[in-house]
Amino acid sequence: MDYLIRELDKADWNCIDSIAKLHKKAFPSFFLSQLGISFLRTLYCGYLDDGDSGIIVAEKNREIIGFIAYSNDYSHFFKGLIKRQVVKFAFCALGASLRHPSFVKRLFGAFKKSKAVVRSERYVELASICVDSDTERRGVGTALINYLKDKVDFNIFAYINLETDAVDNEGVNRFYVKNGFVLAREFVTPEGRKMNEYRYTPEVTV
Repeated sequence: MDYLIRELDKADWNCIDSIAKLHKKAFPSFFLSQLGISFLRTLYCGYLDDGDSGIIVAEKNREIIGFIAYSNDYSHFFKGLIKRQVVKFAFCALGASLRHPSFVKRLFGAFKKSKAVVRSERYVELASICVDSDTERRGVGTALINYLKDKVDFNIFAYINLETDAVDNEGVNRFYVKNGFVLAREFVTPEGRKMNEYRYTPEVTV
């Protein structure tokens, strides 16, 4: 393995710009990407700033080639993000909302996620995973997930949870299954987007 996996700390603010740009490069047509680099910077700063969340990166020659953003308390993360950054988010989203009025409704829907992610048990949300397309098929994504698995105390948290598109996304769905995630449910977002929700526990592997 010619890259390093590590977790960012609060001294790594200089990495946020690279993470935001990598997100936009990997998902150019996704909703959050269309809100712009400034919006993405603010979002990922939230993961670094929140005590129950974090960012794990893969670095090669001091360049970030992949990352995971996660939260040990996803509902709390969204509430804190809105409280701390609502003005900045509003400013960042203004231009995109003017170009695409439907973005306003979707943005408010995203901010309501703090209620939608409440569960009866404690869990870790794998909120975002991204690998540079130039380094795909080199095990970076699996290495990032394995780092998160090793970090999670499953005596405290019941499982690792994630959501991904169900349609035209076969490769990504296979990737999660290959890495031990089991399909927990299928659902449709208010925008009509079909999604799969996966969970990983040490006892349930494939």
